[in-house]
Amino acid sequence: MAEQADVARRAPLSRARILRTAVALADEAGIAALSMRNLAQELGVVPMALYKHVANKDELLDGMIDAVVAEIDPPAPDGDWKHTIRRRVLSARQMLRRHPWASLAIETRDAATPGVLAYLDSMVEVFRAGGFSVDLAHHVMHAMGSRILGFSQELFDASRRAGRSGTSGPEPSAAFPPEAAARFPHLAEVAGAASHEDGSVVGSGCDDQFEFEFALDLLLDGVERLHRQGWTSSP
Repeated sequence: MAEQADVARRAPLSRARILRTAVALADEAGIAALSMRNLAQELGVVPMALYKHVANKDELLDGMIDAVVAEIDPPAPDGDWKHTIRRRVLSARQMLRRHPWASLAIETRDAATPGVLAYLDSMVEVFRAGGFSVDLAHHVMHAMGSRILGFSQELFDASRRAGRSGTSGPEPSAAFPPEAAARFPHLAEVAGAASHEDGSVVGSGCDDQFEFEFALDLLLDGVERLHRQGWTSSP
């Protein structure tokens, strides 16, 4: 193993190698723990050597996002639009399971990266090829929101952090002490039913797989109905 590590360190430095190593470090310790200094140390180079391949930390993060988004399954040729969209969304979700830091990294960028834009463009292309009008495709993309990238924010948990997996947050009893439950009994009742199994989330606070697929199927079934009806937003 030590010899393999030495060989890896002696390999020529490249943008692709830098991104692979940065993704691996973020997977292990979270995006907040990633720095140009510890990345350079992992690669066995001085920090300045990195700047020949990535201009700064922002460019590094953009490259990391595009690297993991590229793992999402491509559209199947001649596939049904509904099946294709569902399969790709769940593939995006599996990508986020491998890289728990990626959802918040995507959310917090000032602008979408080229890889994210290419993915979204390909999803619109699936809708259009399925016979959707530009109008309906536009509204569907709004309705899907971040879910089309495989994640959504959990309503009953405000503790989501990038790059740190775990349970879905505090127990409902902690979120709703007796006095609050007495004042908001219906919300407390629903929150009490919102517990999730350990290990079933993309990141702390994200919804579990069942809830994600439940909402995704509701959306896609509704979209299919509107499509069949020839729905338009015009009066």
